[in-house]
Amino acid sequence: MLPLFALFFAAFAFGTTEFVIAGVLPQVAQGLGVSVPTAGYLVSGYAGGIAIGGPLLALATNSISRKALLLALAIAFTIGQAACALAPDFSSMLLLRIAVAVAHGAYFGVAMVVAVGLVPEDRRGMAVAVILSGLTVSNVIGVPAGTAIGTLWGWRATFWVMGALGVVATLAMLALLPRTAGASNRPAGLAREVRVLARQQVWTSLILMLMLMIGQFTLFTYITPTLLEVTGLDESLVPWVLLFNGVGATIGVFLGGKLADWKLMPSLITMLFLQAATLAIIYAVSPYPVPMIVSIVIWGGLSFAIGTPIQTRILTWTADASNLASSLIPSGFNVGIALAASLGAAMLNAGYGYRSLPVVGAIAMLVAVAVALASHISEWRSNAAPPLSAAAE
Repeated sequence: MLPLFALFFAAFAFGTTEFVIAGVLPQVAQGLGVSVPTAGYLVSGYAGGIAIGGPLLALATNSISRKALLLALAIAFTIGQAACALAPDFSSMLLLRIAVAVAHGAYFGVAMVVAVGLVPEDRRGMAVAVILSGLTVSNVIGVPAGTAIGTLWGWRATFWVMGALGVVATLAMLALLPRTAGASNRPAGLAREVRVLARQQVWTSLILMLMLMIGQFTLFTYITPTLLEVTGLDESLVPWVLLFNGVGATIGVFLGGKLADWKLMPSLITMLFLQAATLAIIYAVSPYPVPMIVSIVIWGGLSFAIGTPIQTRILTWTADASNLASSLIPSGFNVGIALAASLGAAMLNAGYGYRSLPVVGAIAMLVAVAVALASHISEWRSNAAPPLSAAAE
């Protein structure tokens, strides 16, 4: 369990630095002499670095020891945070954030593969959940703490603290990860890495991931104005709702891990349908504070509960060539987030209003149910079995 904790802590550090920028964005904009909308490119640039740079770096480092690579990525993260704290202007800050994001994308792909290799086959889902919980806990603890530090001592202090987290994460992995961590995932070659993506279980899982993000972030991107304008909440209550949502998400991660280890596809299909129903309920109860808050907590829990078995399925069906496929997991999430935010903006600009956003999410979840059912039936009819890991062949 200690090696998984080391991987979790590094995931927490990466997750915090990705999301904390939103909490200190006005201070960063003022400090670097740009407008807040311009500073917003620090968010989209980071997402782009994960989506594009992560898979490319994973392929380029295919032959490097997994532990050595994880340590190198953590060191790059640490140096990157210190450099961000010293950034003299917006351009250098943007380039540094993109560089850290490339390390972020590669880290999560490699860490997932290493994590499932550290546990028995029937515990893969829980191993994935531990890594994924680093992101949820970063939202519950890391982002509020980082924002508070930025408010008290300035945004540069936030990045210095992120650098300190990087030092702790590096030392934890150095001490706790086995020297042979990930050794069973020997280089499979570019052609084989690409071929495994053609397996229907892999590309359908990537579609499910995309639908999941549309179901989550079409609304979540605009959750604050929705709660203020549609639900009529007082502004002081919004952070508490987001905190409860984050707690629900953290619980959901581990629930999803348990279900993935029990009956992956039946559990996944059921949760996708429940999420569609939850989003429909959010639409119905959005003007009413108490049922709206309860629905948002359930919605957050289900989103992360669903994410765990999707990722477990990708790792299971690419065990013989997992480097590229695993690196596409964080890429898929960030592409989905970008698409969802853009889709939500287009709907709002077209005059549909905040209340319409969960309807789009519900439709996306129903599409996911259909895709998951078709994939499961096809797999059952063909009597397909997941591949052995590269070391077992």
